[in-house]
Amino acid sequence: MDWFSHIISVISENVPDYCIFDDLTENPKDYEAMLGAEYFLKNECDLIIAIGGGSPIDCAKAISIVSTNGGHILDYVGVDQINLPGPPLICIPSTAGTGADVSQFAIIADSKNLIKKAIISKKVVPDLALIDPIPLTTLSKELIAVTGMDALTHAIEAYVSNAQSELTDVHASKAIKLIQESIEKAYNSKRTVYDLNNMMLGSLHAGIAFSNASLGAVHALAHSLGGVLDLPHGKCNSILLCHVIAFNYNSSKKRYNEIASFMGLKKDKEAIINYINDLTLSLGIPEKFHVNKLNRSLKENLIENALNDPCLITNPCELNNKDVERIYDKIIQQKNHT
Repeated sequence: MDWFSHIISVISENVPDYCIFDDLTENPKDYEAMLGAEYFLKNECDLIIAIGGGSPIDCAKAISIVSTNGGHILDYVGVDQINLPGPPLICIPSTAGTGADVSQFAIIADSKNLIKKAIISKKVVPDLALIDPIPLTTLSKELIAVTGMDALTHAIEAYVSNAQSELTDVHASKAIKLIQESIEKAYNSKRTVYDLNNMMLGSLHAGIAFSNASLGAVHALAHSLGGVLDLPHGKCNSILLCHVIAFNYNSSKKRYNEIASFMGLKKDKEAIINYINDLTLSLGIPEKFHVNKLNRSLKENLIENALNDPCLITNPCELNNKDVERIYDKIIQQKNHT
């Protein structure tokens, strides 16, 4: 990719002694973060530049934490568990969705227990985020769709969060308008740099919004799905979003109606749910996940992990076991084997 090669050439011209760590996967695992921290310390590095989507940026945050504070990355799960800030962190996002480049969240998979865990601290907010639409020009249509829907979910959940404020409302509402205006254009093969720039700006505004207002049930259930079944985070959010809105609507009717207004929709439950459902389908995102084996043990694991996720704390209403199970039942289906 020309844009990536250009970044590396600029780095090499200004930093004669640098090294690259790329031993990580989607949904970054705890052991990958530990390998990265070991690599960072072994090579006596003093700065991290994270290039890519949410996975490499979250892994970079985790490497930063351990390289300065020691211990194991899972020691820092929860809110404000980090004592010392890490080395300077520069992020160059290549997707318009995660908001990891500006947020105080780092999501790391507990590989032993198959749970995605949240580390939340101002000390993991990157020092510099370089936002540019050019990396999106090489992104597949599928990734444009699911990362864009991830950003839209960030904005919607931040707007209805019980921790929202006037400041987060400004960013969340702007993100909703930008993403709604641009996501289908960015998905289209005739997309322009202007469309991609709007998606990057939408993701940026959404990231600032949720970093300060937190999230809700969509992310709680998505983190569980991603951890247990190793599914793409943006795809999980996309499929869950309309179902969680349907559950939450009566608890935050005024705010959801305001979101509908931002989107130019009629102010009612069906209008916003139908719009989200039609949007995901137009972006080639399926309505359900099909899994090889769906049993009671798997469902109980999914439900337990979701109910223990910190994102549920700021959801506009409480969910119990049955509520979570009903939502999962709507989106998870066992494959038919012939």
